[in-house]
Amino acid sequence: MTKLTHKKFKETYFYKAELVRICRNYGLPTQGTKAELNHYIDCFLSGIPANQIKPARTYQKAPSLKMSEISLDTPLVGSGFSFNNEARQFFATYFNVKKFSFTKEMAVIKRKAEADHNLSITVGDLINRAKEMTDSKQTWLKDLPEEQTYQWNNFVKDFCNSPKSHEFNKKMKVAAILWHHVKHSTGSKQYHDRLLDQFSEDIKPYHIKNH
Repeated sequence: MTKLTHKKFKETYFYKAELVRICRNYGLPTQGTKAELNHYIDCFLSGIPANQIKPARTYQKAPSLKMSEISLDTPLVGSGFSFNNEARQFFATYFNVKKFSFTKEMAVIKRKAEADHNLSITVGDLINRAKEMTDSKQTWLKDLPEEQTYQWNNFVKDFCNSPKSHEFNKKMKVAAILWHHVKHSTGSKQYHDRLLDQFSEDIKPYHIKNH
């Protein structure tokens, strides 16, 4: 593996599988979100010894709970509660919906409880706090370290929200071409309309005027 400098790490976009490999290579924790893996590597490349870098969260060893074992009083941490099909069925029944999907708010709350080793927060608290966060119009999202790792998703969203994107067919193809250049550059990993001029030749075949 080529020696990775702190500067190179900060300038490069890595997929999660790549971050896991880097962590494994340096003897760092390999479980967690992209933001957590980024943090481990950042600490190591900043000079902190690998044996002093501990996992952000402790992972429970208790057997996973069945739907019938889950209640509003079930602790999120240490009880065996996890975001699996059993929990999905519990929430579907609780909310009286046919199909339930875990929300980003729920994931954030559970990760924080695990990081803090908070044994008091329950499934009922999870429901109430997730609702409060949803009602806040998600203004809190932009400040989350994990949210900042969704660079490709944000890049595509910003491209599609730009009026300039309507000048192209196969928008995802255009976004992918632009992202390829941005990902391998040392600059910002964010979309801006200047990229359309900068890489105009590469995306020219997809411009509507050319069809």
